[in-house]
Amino acid sequence: MSSLKQKDTVRTETLRYLVSAVRYGAIAKYASEWELKITDSDVLDVIRKQVKTHKESIESFEKAGRTDLVSREKAQLEILMEFIQAEMSDTDLEKIITRILSTGEKNFGALMSQVMAEVKGKADGARVSGKLKELLLHP
Repeated sequence: MSSLKQKDTVRTETLRYLVSAVRYGAIAKYASEWELKITDSDVLDVIRKQVKTHKESIESFEKAGRTDLVSREKAQLEILMEFIQAEMSDTDLEKIITRILSTGEKNFGALMSQVMAEVKGKADGARVSGKLKELLLHP
């Protein structure tokens, strides 16, 4: 790892923790044959969970006034974001939601699952939920 040679402790720590989280997730999902079955999708799911955790931590630390921890979490979040695709634009998200709403479905849970199936990895669930609620209330 070049971050070790460069003595980039934040990057090294973040990547080590990520590798560990991927291993634990794969072991939990695939048991003893995890090294043979792990997929890119599994890794991306773990990264997304890590991103969500860091965002929640940043929010909590900001409320508590812990700027030292906020800056560390933001640095780690930035490193993790390097591995995730760019998020979908609001316009593209609205197009997908509008198309799914045109089916006539009114159940929020069903709509949410349909939208998330299409935008998986391209839009955060909280963002999708907010946009879906907005379009349901103001079509």
